[in-house]
Amino acid sequence: MNGEPTLDQIDDYNGNESKEKRTTVRLVIAFCIAICMIYGIVKYTNNSVDEYIGTIQKPGINTSKN
Repeated sequence: MNGEPTLDQIDDYNGNESKEKRTTVRLVIAFCIAICMIYGIVKYTNNSVDEYIGTIQKPGINTSKN
């Protein structure tokens, strides 16, 4: 293992990461959560059907549980 660093030689191992890297990781996670929340809200609010084909007597959809 010539030239390969051990885990103790890596800067980010065992809680030794820099404050800058921690902040970057937190910002990336927060950004991903925010994007998912926005996507979910948009998807939920736009989940309405504008057109309904059928009447009360003949709804066009089989509602019986067969």
